[in-house]
Amino acid sequence: MSATPKRSLCPRCDRPQVTCLCSLATPIANRVEVIILRHPQETGNAKNTATLLKLSLARIRVLEGETFAAADLKNLLDDPIYTEVLLYPDTPESAALGIASPPPLQQSAIQRPEAIRLWVLDATWRKSRKMLYLNPDLQRLPRLSLTDTPASRYVIRKSHLPEQLSTLESTCYALHQLEQGQVNYTPLLKAFDQFISRQLTFLPAERCNNH
Repeated sequence: MSATPKRSLCPRCDRPQVTCLCSLATPIANRVEVIILRHPQETGNAKNTATLLKLSLARIRVLEGETFAAADLKNLLDDPIYTEVLLYPDTPESAALGIASPPPLQQSAIQRPEAIRLWVLDATWRKSRKMLYLNPDLQRLPRLSLTDTPASRYVIRKSHLPEQLSTLESTCYALHQLEQGQVNYTPLLKAFDQFISRQLTFLPAERCNNH
């Protein structure tokens, strides 16, 4: 019996050709640098949105893992050029989990977008808390909480709270907030809508009707 042939993957986005994201890439000259820490369970997930971010943003890096070597994080976090900011909501209950309270985000430190580096945890809510717990260096970063965001477009994936957004949406809104609206992310959000529509075509008909 012959082996089942492997699906051909796009060399750029690492997706099967039928779900290739390259045509949706939307070049954006973001001013704030972005570092995505993507949980391994998200890497091969067809619903993951970090790949579209990586294809689109000019200043972005995606690192894979649940825990990261302290030395590697230290090399990045101790860069004197940048003000480091973690995109993560205020979680007063985290103290009970052994997660240190973050320092306040000083507005005076984020006046120059080019000198800001935004860290984003790309994972489910439960996994993101675990990543924060396992990487204490991230706990000492001041946090950015999003305010007045629209309802999520991310209808293909279940969220536990109405305000929970996809990684792409939350990153775009965070960049808009930090860059004080100087860069337009609407084209990327429209590309995200196309991504959602495409993914819905792969869902069973009864689920599509619910959306």
